[in-house]
Amino acid sequence: MALNAAWQAFHFLRPIWLAALPPLWLAAAWLARRREREGDWAGLVDAELFERLRLDGGGAAADRAQQAWRGPWPWLALAWTLAALALAGPSWQRDAAPAWRGNAAWVLVLDLSPQMAATDVAPDRATRARYAIDDILAQARDARVGLVVYSGQAYTVTPLTDDVNTVRALLPPLGPGIMPAGGDALAAGLARAQTLLHGAGAVGGHVIVLTGGFDDPAAALAEAAALRKAGSSVDVVGIGSVAGAPLRGPDGAFETDAQGRPRLARLDPALLQSVATAGGGRYVDLAGLPSLIASLQQAPTPGAAFGPQQHEVAHWRDGGAWLLPPLLLLVAALARRSWL
Repeated sequence: MALNAAWQAFHFLRPIWLAALPPLWLAAAWLARRREREGDWAGLVDAELFERLRLDGGGAAADRAQQAWRGPWPWLALAWTLAALALAGPSWQRDAAPAWRGNAAWVLVLDLSPQMAATDVAPDRATRARYAIDDILAQARDARVGLVVYSGQAYTVTPLTDDVNTVRALLPPLGPGIMPAGGDALAAGLARAQTLLHGAGAVGGHVIVLTGGFDDPAAALAEAAALRKAGSSVDVVGIGSVAGAPLRGPDGAFETDAQGRPRLARLDPALLQSVATAGGGRYVDLAGLPSLIASLQQAPTPGAAFGPQQHEVAHWRDGGAWLLPPLLLLVAALARRSWL
């Protein structure tokens, strides 16, 4: 049974090297045929004189052919075959090798409330937030990344995954217009981030909020403090400007307050800093994003349950090394003087 299983599992890790076998065999046959025609005198006698001195008797030709194939050429062909097979990597067994998984868990919480359509940063806040997420993903390395969006309610775009390309592919459609209802409940986004971390088996992680503001400060501070208590940190990236920009309604018209004045979406750094402080993280604006990314890469996730963990990864064992001893013996034999 074991022999049958090994035979069924037998394959070559680098089968392209097998394509070298036919040319090598043809070269060995050509060299043997050439020696059969010319014999050992070809290297000693002038070519024109050698043609006149050659004996074409059948017995002599047969002796020369037999002598040629008793020479090194079959062994040379065998040596070339062994070398090509060794390079092709014959394999029929698997080995388990230790591997380690990184300890970083990042959940990106993106604000898609109506104020993210403001144009105080070009082209608008939502687009700049997507650009910032793309920069974070580019430096994620071995981190697991999840993505949450929120307005009045929070929604999971992707759970924690190490496939950042999937997260990046889902970014372009994200904007305030896709959300089913308005609102700006950061607490819901933070609670959803905690759910993702808990569902992935992580007792800690980094939550990165990208927002222009929120309208539930008490609840948001409480959720940020809860995340910190659970071993996670909450970093906040402010999207927008202190001067702000007018808000537009669903119909595209500028919104106004009770006095008829335009409503402005303004960035409040002090409010965002309070959330970051409650969550044990940092507050930065878009200009400070590179420094935040650098700190995320350097700081391990406190108490992360899945990192670093040792795992076993199975890989095919390269059996080409078993062909090296007979190959070396053949090469040593072929090194005899006068054979080649």
